[in-house]
Amino acid sequence: MNVRKATAAAVAAALGVTALAGCGFTEEAREATGKTDGPAPKTVTLVSHDSFNASKEVLAEFTKRTGFTVKVLKSGDAGEAVNKEILTKGSPQGDVFFGVDNTLLSRALDNGIFVPYAAKGVDRVPDTFRLDKENRVTPVDTGDICVNYDKKYFADKKLAPPQTFDDLAKPAYKDLLVVENPERSSPGLGFLLGTVARYGDDGWQDYWKKLKANGVKTVDSWELAYNEEFSGSAGGRTAKGDRPLVVSYASSPPVEVLYAEPQPKEAPTGVSAGTCFRQIEFAGLLKGAKNPEGGKALIDFLISKEFQDDMPLQMFVNPVAEDAALPELFTKHGVVVEKPETVAPAKIAEKREAWIQQWSSLLK
Repeated sequence: MNVRKATAAAVAAALGVTALAGCGFTEEAREATGKTDGPAPKTVTLVSHDSFNASKEVLAEFTKRTGFTVKVLKSGDAGEAVNKEILTKGSPQGDVFFGVDNTLLSRALDNGIFVPYAAKGVDRVPDTFRLDKENRVTPVDTGDICVNYDKKYFADKKLAPPQTFDDLAKPAYKDLLVVENPERSSPGLGFLLGTVARYGDDGWQDYWKKLKANGVKTVDSWELAYNEEFSGSAGGRTAKGDRPLVVSYASSPPVEVLYAEPQPKEAPTGVSAGTCFRQIEFAGLLKGAKNPEGGKALIDFLISKEFQDDMPLQMFVNPVAEDAALPELFTKHGVVVEKPETVAPAKIAEKREAWIQQWSSLLK
């Protein structure tokens, strides 16, 4: 789900855990293929937002199958990473781009940074996730952007946590919410789109006026919002964050459990299920890729059962393949959002920039 989705790399960093670095996996690849004394296998470069992560064992399995070793090049937040690829169109930084989501998909497709490729095994992915009929991108994961709340804060105050968009504008929650700037952050954009879906073209601006009057705080990135401003996260507690409501992901609570020492029986954070927007992330073969053969093999692998099963505990997003399984940590501490808000890709393409400009005029 930049992304992402609570991103494992950012949350792990906030909790003092070293995440997998964005680099090549040459040594593991050489061992996996048995080539310990000759030249390393050919490299395929994956360009991504900062939150991409995968286990060494799974990447080594890819190398064993294909002979290609994976190099990961991280390029900032999802929006920043997409913009870099647009600027280098035809002469890309790598072979495959991962991390463009449905909020930014039209920008990438309209700028022609991908070439069509129908991935092997894509028939295991439901049509609801396959938003590009020309196969320029392949869905890899999904998640829900939602408001998270600090359980301890609300228990101490004897105040019920908000559950809906309407709740967030009520006086009881004044000065409690921090959100991300949709101009710079994909979770921030997803939350804005959720309000557009909920209140419509004629109502969302009035809703944001209510949020502004109710003391909503805006910061530039998910990392700042979640790991510094939010009182419920490990990073936020260290930074003495004072906002018990934050825009994050439905999968954020399992992250707080996984990296805590000792692990609590219950997640310290909850999800306001009536505030969610459905996010889908894609991968695509970059136009001008130096290793298109390796790129196609990597896209195939990203939707393989091995990668899809590994992904939830690496990036804290949900798999899209129908035969993938969620780990117990997700099923126990995560939240299943039954009716997330959505906006049609064509409407996002038509209105996204205007919505962002209107939001900026309201909040600044």
